[in-house]
Amino acid sequence: MSEIAPVPALDAHLGFWLRMVSNAVSQSFARALEGEGVTVAEWVFLRTLYGAEPAPPSRVAETLGMTRGAITKLADRLIDKGLTARRADPEDGRAQLLSLTPRARRLVPRLAALADANDGAFFASLKPSERAQLERLLKRIVASRGITEIPAT
Repeated sequence: MSEIAPVPALDAHLGFWLRMVSNAVSQSFARALEGEGVTVAEWVFLRTLYGAEPAPPSRVAETLGMTRGAITKLADRLIDKGLTARRADPEDGRAQLLSLTPRARRLVPRLAALADANDGAFFASLKPSERAQLERLLKRIVASRGITEIPAT
C-alpha cells in the first residue's frame, strides 16, 4: 500500500474563503437582479453604458474584458428587453453604437441600490475601518496581479 502525501485541508487556503464569500455575495445579488428581469452580466453591461456616450461594441468589449461576440449577444438580449438600443454611427455608417434606452436609465439606479443593499447585508459584520481595509487589500492584490477583467458572471 502506498503512502498518501499529506495535503492541507481545503479551508486552509485563503482562496477557499474568498471564493466562499464571493460565491455567496454573487449568488445573492444574482437572485435580486433576477427579480428585476436582469442577469449579472446584463447589469454590468448596463452599468458600463450608464451615463456614458453611445459606444461601439468593440469599446464595450474592451472595457469589460469580453469578446465582441459576447457583447453582441448581451446587446441582443438587452435590445429584446427594451433596455439597449443599437444604431448606426453617424460618423461611420458601417459602425454601430450601443446606448441605454430611457427605461434602462431609470432601471440602473434601482439595480445599483440592490447592489448596495447586497453589499451592506454581506459586509455588515465588519466595522467601517475593517471594510475599508479589506477593500484596500483586495485592490492591492488586483493591482499586483494585473487583474483588469471586470467580473461579469
